[in-house]
Amino acid sequence: MSLFLATLLPGLFLVLLGGLLFWNGASVAAKSLPRSTAATWVLFGLGAVWFVWRLSRTGESDLIFFKTPTPVMLGFGVLAVLAFIYTPDFLAVRGLSILMLLAAEPLLYAAYMEWTHPQRLLMVTAVYLGLTAALYLAAYPFRLRDFFDWLFRTPGRPKLVGSILLAYGLATSAAAFTY
Repeated sequence: MSLFLATLLPGLFLVLLGGLLFWNGASVAAKSLPRSTAATWVLFGLGAVWFVWRLSRTGESDLIFFKTPTPVMLGFGVLAVLAFIYTPDFLAVRGLSILMLLAAEPLLYAAYMEWTHPQRLLMVTAVYLGLTAALYLAAYPFRLRDFFDWLFRTPGRPKLVGSILLAYGLATSAAAFTY
């Protein structure tokens, strides 16, 4: 992935998220996200498939007990199916965390050793904040529900958070065109 694309995509994502919050069109969807069955199937399903695909690309030097990654892929696939069956609460939040953790690697890899482009730090900062949130929410997924309750308690908070995300996303997207 090029540095241009790695900077533009998170910037556009922040613009979209900030715009939804600023125009307050995401309150119902955001409040229902943590326990949504449809969001669980989409987010956790995508995260599980992406992770199993990443395991399939694992080399023999990364495996300890096996010659091929097939047993590890089957094991994690079974664990994902069992998670759908036995722990459906807040699985959408964990799926969102998985997607953030997996998406961070190509983004940060594109900015690695690019010392001549200090504007890359706009993207890198957003990705590291996303990683921090993903690790926290993977351990305490109910905190996203609490955050949404706090965020939508007064009408000014979504607009404030949305405007901050929108401005940061626009700055990050504009930085992508300076490489």
